Amino acid sequence: MSRSIHLNLSAFYFFYFAYLGAFAPFFALYLNSVGMGAVEIGMLMALPQLTRILAPHLWGWLADRSGQRMRVVRWSGTLGTLAFLGVFGGESFALLCTVLFAMTFFWSAALPLVEATTLSQLGDETARYGRIRVWGSVGFIAAVVAVGYLLDLTSPRALLWVIAALMACMLLLSCVVADAPAVPHPGDDRSVWQVVRRPEVIAIIAASALVAMAHGPYYTFYTIHLVDYGYSKSFAGWLWALGVVCEIGIFVWMSRLYKAYTMRQILIASTLLAALRFVVIGWGADSMVLLLAAQTLHAASFGAFHAAAIGVVHRLFRGRHQARGQAIYGSLAYGIGGTIGGLASGYAWGGLGAELTFTLGGACALAAAAVLWRWLRPG
Repeated sequence: MSRSIHLNLSAFYFFYFAYLGAFAPFFALYLNSVGMGAVEIGMLMALPQLTRILAPHLWGWLADRSGQRMRVVRWSGTLGTLAFLGVFGGESFALLCTVLFAMTFFWSAALPLVEATTLSQLGDETARYGRIRVWGSVGFIAAVVAVGYLLDLTSPRALLWVIAALMACMLLLSCVVADAPAVPHPGDDRSVWQVVRRPEVIAIIAASALVAMAHGPYYTFYTIHLVDYGYSKSFAGWLWALGVVCEIGIFVWMSRLYKAYTMRQILIASTLLAALRFVVIGWGADSMVLLLAAQTLHAASFGAFHAAAIGVVHRLFRGRHQARGQAIYGSLAYGIGGTIGGLASGYAWGGLGAELTFTLGGACALAAAAVLWRWLRPG
């Protein structure tokens, strides 16, 4: 991989995850500020995951058929950015629902296609994926800290302008990221759904869906949870940032972890630590020490799990199936899992309270560990 390709991909990850760093932790606060209740917030925050159930299949099919992944990203990103501008037109539930659905439907093309492009550019050096992906974590930190301070000083509506600006940067960078042709593979004559039916593919998708469900309360209500306990929005931003700093460490060290442990071992350990993390967040929010300790486990619950899962998917979907493989993985695992997690957390938050809601997240992570232990083959 040339230096320019490395820099362009790193920059795209930076701004993509900066957008997520502005949206995921704080958009629920904006919704709360315009009068949305817990169930409505849960429904709206689940929409990005809902669109990932079907939309990535369309984008993956278009990318594999045309062989132009980044062109698909550019066109869909343009439409997604234009759709988001509708958020400035009002604050009704119906309008916000429409805007978020359209925005995430089009932008859902970006990550799986860029992931496939990155791994294709890396070839057999997939262990170096973390060195590029780490810049996404840096972008998330920069955004989550800056927006936390911004919202302490201004109204939540300022968040909308930040998100729009970050989308524009993503769109510009998609124009300079170079495409990578899919490498022919002997399995190219097989249907992609024949690959999906393999037990190890079902196992990694099911486990990832359960992990996404486990993160549902975290991505939807974590900032609200902290504010309810009396912490400032800027402190909440720093806690989000701490988790991602630890995630960066994992991405940098993943190549060494791969040499010491199998992907199966990394995945199972990550899910067990995720279960511990969410229980601590739920029941230990009155202790700053416990909150800090729980955030360090983001390195496992997201960082190590995501890097290992992406590596497994890349090995299972080869040749012309790579883009659709990443899209199918994203839609079935994070689309369905994230949607259920977001919606369920909205109902559980109002009915069961914060502690039990986060405990249910921990139970989902334990279930993921059981699935991986039983059905993902060692190696």
